[in-house]
Amino acid sequence: MIRLFAALAVPGDVAHALGARQAGLPGARWSSPESLHITLRFFGEMDENRADDLDLELAQISVAAMSVALDGVGAFGEGDDFRAVWVGVSADPTMEQLARRCERAARAVGLKPEARAWRPHVTLAYLRRPDPASVAAWLRANALLRPPTFRAAAFGLYSSWRNQRGSEYRLERLYRLAGM
Repeated sequence: MIRLFAALAVPGDVAHALGARQAGLPGARWSSPESLHITLRFFGEMDENRADDLDLELAQISVAAMSVALDGVGAFGEGDDFRAVWVGVSADPTMEQLARRCERAARAVGLKPEARAWRPHVTLAYLRRPDPASVAAWLRANALLRPPTFRAAAFGLYSSWRNQRGSEYRLERLYRLAGM
């Protein structure tokens, strides 16, 4: 069994800029720069045969390369149940189209439709029982965050492997976007 998701990688220079904001939140488990990404579709665990079929479906996606603008910060959860802090992604019709096509690929290989609305973001840290006042302070301090825009020329199929530090992500396949 392999746990998979499709994502756009955050390039090193942008990840470095985001790294400067990965402080000031006690107890946060900050994401490593190389693991920063924008999830297009989480597929979950599947056997190797289904993973191969998914790879074939994803390889057929044709979408234009795009500029990606990160904008502002937020958190998942509220009060005593904050789970993560993230950087938002500006709305982009091409990225939305890519996410819809990844959803279509998932359904083509027999996966259940994603029940949650897609909300593009880059997770900066996972939180475990944080002080709500500390989270609110971090959000206020980083509210105007506008990292450099970057060009997405490909998306990837990643595997997720759990370890003592959290999850490690490995690029399994890379799919080029049109126009690059």
